Amino acid sequence: MELGLNGKVAVVTGGSKGIGYATALLLAAEGAEVAIVAREQESLTSAAERIREQTGKRVLAISADVSVPEEAARAVEETAARFGKVDILVNNAGTSAARPFEQVDGDAWAADLDLKLMGAVHFTKAVLPYMRHAGGGAIVNVTAVGGKTPSASSLPTSVSRAAGLALTKAMSKDLAADRIRVNAVCIGLIRSAQIERKWQATAPELTWDEFAADPRHGIPLGRIGQAREAANVIGFLVSDAASFVTGTSVNIDGGLSAVL
Repeated sequence: MELGLNGKVAVVTGGSKGIGYATALLLAAEGAEVAIVAREQESLTSAAERIREQTGKRVLAISADVSVPEEAARAVEETAARFGKVDILVNNAGTSAARPFEQVDGDAWAADLDLKLMGAVHFTKAVLPYMRHAGGGAIVNVTAVGGKTPSASSLPTSVSRAAGLALTKAMSKDLAADRIRVNAVCIGLIRSAQIERKWQATAPELTWDEFAADPRHGIPLGRIGQAREAANVIGFLVSDAASFVTGTSVNIDGGLSAVL
């Protein structure tokens, strides 16, 4: 399928590792020029170089804290200054923070919401003038299935993710007149550094494939997903192939979630 990304410019937060990196790589491979944003410059520089080597596309590595509005604005301005515009935003920055309710203090609540919810708010506000000038754009907010079906001891992250889903729906309605589409993906068990640490801590005697296929994960498709599989869905949602899709969420969880 032709995704229609040639000549597009994308900003991917949390773009140096995991799903963010896989998404930036896919977008570049499909013809987009990409800015990846994260806090750690060394990881960013390495990721950008790998994407350039594999795709031949221009990649901008920007160190910024997404929770700070001024830094979000700077990152978007740097992207537009280098590439001339911004067509795509993938709000992917985030970490997993899952504890029982009584173990989450006020600082932890604020930090999680600042990173996962307000980071998306700051970057979306920053890209809007450029998308409007270009006549439209596409935004994907990366959330988690726990935002739809929170489990015990899943705070504060499940609440931040639920807020991200509400943000997606509300923004999709507000921005539709500007031809800016806003969607979300809800991530389940996808291979990441955190999952790999769990593998090494709980079952180091297993190969990755054996651990990923362990039936105790409860995944109907029978395995943990790969970051590129999440990137494939994100790539579709920001592409011309999804030109009539906005205000929705897609579970990328191998069927694990109990909700649509």
